[in-house]
Amino acid sequence: MSEAEIEAPHIHHDGNPLSQWVALFTAVLAALGAILSYQGNRLMDEVLMQKNDAVLMKAHATDQWNYYQAVSTKTHLMELAKILAPPDKTKGFDEKIGKYQAQKAVIKAGADKYEAASAKANTEAARLDRPHQMLAFAMILFQIAVALASVTALTKRAWLLSVAATCAIVGIALWGYGMSLI
Repeated sequence: MSEAEIEAPHIHHDGNPLSQWVALFTAVLAALGAILSYQGNRLMDEVLMQKNDAVLMKAHATDQWNYYQAVSTKTHLMELAKILAPPDKTKGFDEKIGKYQAQKAVIKAGADKYEAASAKANTEAARLDRPHQMLAFAMILFQIAVALASVTALTKRAWLLSVAATCAIVGIALWGYGMSLI
């Protein structure tokens, strides 16, 4: 057999331009889907980092509030000791009580700072989660469009490609809307 008579199996064309359009459409959607998936994953990573920061700041705030409580207990014990001690033994109690009161103010300010940082990180995570949801919906529409394009290739029903294209266009719109929310 000569080389001219050998035909590779992958070179067969059915002569239907719809198949070429479906192939091109699917390739473009696959490329767009890869970009969309990357952006969605990066956005979700940022949401998770913000949530992690919120939890970390909340833990620091809890530590500060526990420390505040310990110093508050020391203050109350000093006040009680001052009341119960004989008058000639109360020297120094007022100084320690004042020291503990000053410590409590500093500790409370630190705890409030951590609480505010935790709330800010939670707010940022919530703000970034909305665009991520839009990107996830867009990806779902891209997947539906690819599935419809596959059915189009099998059934040769051109109207299915129109439905697939509509899904893809809505997906692109959601993608753009999601990115505008960032």
